[in-house]
Amino acid sequence: MLYELLYRLHTFYFPFNVFRYITFRTALAVITASAITFILAPFVIKRLRKFQFTQQIREDGPRSHYGKAGTPTMGGVLILSSILLTVLLWMDLSNPYVWVLFISTLGFGLIGFVDDFLKIKRRNHKGLRPCYKFGAQILLATGVSLFLYYNPADPYSSKLSLPFFKKWLIDLGYFYIPFSVFVMVGSSNAVNLTDGIDGLAIGLVAIAAFANGMLVYISGNAKLADYLQVLFLSGTGELTIFCGALFGAALGFLWFNSYPADLFMGDVGSLGLGGALGTLAVITKHEIVLAFVGGIFVIETFSVIIQVASYKLTGRRVFRMAPIHHHFEEKGWAEPKTVVRFWIIGILLALLSLATLKVR
Repeated sequence: MLYELLYRLHTFYFPFNVFRYITFRTALAVITASAITFILAPFVIKRLRKFQFTQQIREDGPRSHYGKAGTPTMGGVLILSSILLTVLLWMDLSNPYVWVLFISTLGFGLIGFVDDFLKIKRRNHKGLRPCYKFGAQILLATGVSLFLYYNPADPYSSKLSLPFFKKWLIDLGYFYIPFSVFVMVGSSNAVNLTDGIDGLAIGLVAIAAFANGMLVYISGNAKLADYLQVLFLSGTGELTIFCGALFGAALGFLWFNSYPADLFMGDVGSLGLGGALGTLAVITKHEIVLAFVGGIFVIETFSVIIQVASYKLTGRRVFRMAPIHHHFEEKGWAEPKTVVRFWIIGILLALLSLATLKVR
């Protein structure tokens, strides 16, 4: 909205022409989302405390977490509000990809909101039944996948792009629909599983947002895409601004979510942010690269799968506790040290994902 208004003024005063540049609006998105989060967070924390929207601690979780009971949760409402408001201010709303990402992020966030609300209402850590939760996620992701698959403006709607190779594409045909559903739902739940200790998930989301912003900008710019021999997708460059908003909101929230946390994001945040990253990857054909950018999310997810499978098949646990960040806590790592070490690995994996551009 604000972008369109200000850019139109360039016919009267040329410096307003700067608003046509994606890089400039991305910088504004980072600042705007961060500012909204910083300004509103104290108010949101007070209101959540007043209405007793507080964290319900798992009885089978680490003992060191018992003291976190009563910490305000559902801070994801603040994160998503900052992102989506920034999107409305600085992005080109005539671009259909903007609305696909907007609706998907909001939809996954609403599913998380219902899950959080039921946990608070029942005063335990069990929210939506898994069948309802996954069913809603799959339904939403299927709708997004169908729209993208039948998008006449996308010549690569059923193609899977392979990193490390120059425009090497695999046509998945109709199978691309369930594949993209798997990416979005998997990404949403992977971030949710990672959100177990103060600052871990939101810091990794910030890292992923930064790396994705660079990837999206390059693939949406015809000259850069041609130079680096990557798939050029017309119209997707605008989504760089979304990455900027996501990065800015994550930084702002991290101020309040770092150890010891004043506010937790809850499922409304983790499912919404994970869904946003997954949807962004599907739109821009970076599904496989997402596994590198969000490598820690993948590791966390597999640690749970391995733990559950091992216990059911053999009666033994591979890890002291899953997800894997709890395993290291149980081994004696302090919570802040666990978070920082996982961030370091996340940064290295993000750099690896960017390296795929030049290796091609």
